[in-house]
Amino acid sequence: MSANNERLRRARKVRMKIRELGTDRLCVHRTPRHMYAQVTSADGSKVLATASTLDKDLRQGATGNVEAAKKVGQLIAERAKAAGVEKVAFDRSGYRYHGRVQALADAAREAGLQF
Repeated sequence: MSANNERLRRARKVRMKIRELGTDRLCVHRTPRHMYAQVTSADGSKVLATASTLDKDLRQGATGNVEAAKKVGQLIAERAKAAGVEKVAFDRSGYRYHGRVQALADAAREAGLQF
């Protein structure tokens, strides 16, 4: 199996567990150049808040590093709170909890999102 197929297998397993919990989900996707985050409803039918390094205010400077991930984490927490979401389950999409994924999660926690 390829590395991406392994990642998707891990992601599927975690998503099924989050669905059992019935909580809103903070989903992260990373590429070498950008970071994306979105908060979805418990059943997965609605996107409640989004943030990425493609946003105009975050696009200035480097977009594929830890600092950019921290900014995305702060922004997604602010937008989720504005949408009325306080508590989420963190879905790392099969990526290791390390580097940019960890920086995004820590910044979201510091900005007041609970998970």
